[in-house]
Amino acid sequence: MSDKLLDIPVTTIKGEQKTLADFGGKAVLVVNTASKCGFTPQYKGLENVWQQYKDKGLVVLGFPCNQFGKQEPGDEGAISEFCELNFGVSFPLFKKIDVNGSDAHPLFVQLKKRAPGLLGSQGIKWNFTKFLIGADGQVVKRFAPTTKPEDLSAEIEALLQ
Repeated sequence: MSDKLLDIPVTTIKGEQKTLADFGGKAVLVVNTASKCGFTPQYKGLENVWQQYKDKGLVVLGFPCNQFGKQEPGDEGAISEFCELNFGVSFPLFKKIDVNGSDAHPLFVQLKKRAPGLLGSQGIKWNFTKFLIGADGQVVKRFAPTTKPEDLSAEIEALLQ
């Protein structure tokens, strides 16, 4: 089943053009990330989720964003190095983007429409907001920044069955 969400172009942190469809029909966990945030240690939890489920049908995708407190000031090279050295991140990272406002990346525009936040809000409130997407492109659930990656296991396992 084709879905427009799966066809939205994204650029990896190394400059390669991709779409969610390029990840082979896997479920996807999309996260907006930052290197200088109180939630930054969630990178480790995201890496653990990636390692636990990557061979079972889930891919974790990190999208750095500097819109919240300017907590992602580095360029792509600095972001990649920080994530690898400090948290052992091996899941795919993407070019720094905006998630809110007139310059919001089309992927996040669609994610916010399909999975609004508290009280129907479409804005993303902070770094490390997470979206779980089925292999069919349907957004299953949105998770607040305070939801730790390791607390997503039940939803991930239900989706992968």
